[in-house]
Amino acid sequence: MNKYHFINTFPYKNLIFTFKKMKLSNPIQGCMTWGKWGKQFSKHAYQQQIDACLTNGVTSFDHADIYGSYSTEAEFGEAFSEMEIERNQIQLISKCGIQLEGLPRNPVVKHYQYDASYIIQSVEQSLQHLQTDYLDLFLLHRPSPLMQVDEIKEAIAQLKQQGKILAFGVSNFSIMEMQLLMKDLQVSCNQIEISLLQSETLTNGLLTFMQLHRIQPLAWSPLGSYFNSTYAQLQETVRHLSDKYCCNEAQILLAWLLKHPTKIIPVVGTTQVERMIKASEANLVHLDEVDWFLLWEKARGKQVA
Repeated sequence: MNKYHFINTFPYKNLIFTFKKMKLSNPIQGCMTWGKWGKQFSKHAYQQQIDACLTNGVTSFDHADIYGSYSTEAEFGEAFSEMEIERNQIQLISKCGIQLEGLPRNPVVKHYQYDASYIIQSVEQSLQHLQTDYLDLFLLHRPSPLMQVDEIKEAIAQLKQQGKILAFGVSNFSIMEMQLLMKDLQVSCNQIEISLLQSETLTNGLLTFMQLHRIQPLAWSPLGSYFNSTYAQLQETVRHLSDKYCCNEAQILLAWLLKHPTKIIPVVGTTQVERMIKASEANLVHLDEVDWFLLWEKARGKQVA
């Protein structure tokens, strides 16, 4: 029996059955800083991090083709391929569309690219690097002014028909940009920047639109700049609520996101196992409504209207 067979009953794990044939853990482990853009993990360190995530109920891993200057997916895939883990026990997310200036692809300027052949090529390269047959979720990384919906539709239809992606979504897209795609495509999620200190999407209509259309929000940078900030009143309030709810400050920040009715799933980028465990346990912290609004007031520096 695979040693991770028990993970579906892990008490802190919260699987979100939002997408057909797909599940995501809450939180999701962000992999952007595992390689050259951060910790520069060895193969063994990759395996240790994967093992720690699975042991603690975190089964979803968020990638992008550009992470580590196009190297992190391959490092992850090599490490994962040598572990005794069944593919259906994890969920792999990846993104494409950003072309970084310089090697290895060598464009003359950083730009976005979403023609059908490029999207297909990028997905196939991610599959090769991750050493898998399919992505559970594939995202367009950033919106481009030059997006051709017919090109994107053609690529996504082919990739789904071939079973190379199970679900399609976007990242950092506005309401209008999502609507442009939704004429011809099912957009399952939008990975956006949202945190207690970056909460504009609560009032600019984006989260309301996503709720209306059952588009799952994933939150990158879910802690925002809180631990580098000088918001004394907010920090005092967070510490007070940490004592009240018997948890740490990061869990209060995540619990604030989790209370939203769209069931926001945070993408947590920490590589420290204890912090990831605590992030998983944030699912057990249930803020009452007054405390939720108190935090929002302190973060914005003003009361609601």
